[in-house]
Amino acid sequence: MSDVLAGLGAWFHAVFVEQFDVWIAIGFLAQAMFSARFLIQWIASERAGRSVVPVAFWFFSIAGGAILFAYALYRQDPVFIAGQGAGLLIYARNLWLIFRERRAALAETG
Repeated sequence: MSDVLAGLGAWFHAVFVEQFDVWIAIGFLAQAMFSARFLIQWIASERAGRSVVPVAFWFFSIAGGAILFAYALYRQDPVFIAGQGAGLLIYARNLWLIFRERRAALAETG
């Protein structure tokens, strides 16, 4: 059992300590921003008493996704690059649709 724990400790040290650099810090920051969008969505839904997706969700999606995309490019991870790249297009499209709808609503009332 102590060999397993020692091996696990060595693995954690190698993964989280030895290879730590500014890009790992950027990756963690990006992941935190990307994850924060779910907290924002949850809080907005609780306040409304129904499921809602606030505009801030899409801004956090773009911010976190863009930084994660840069991180993936730096790491040269094709799976991560493809996933984040496609996500960025979807997030931008959602914001464009939201702003187009708001612009049309303003034109009708103005």
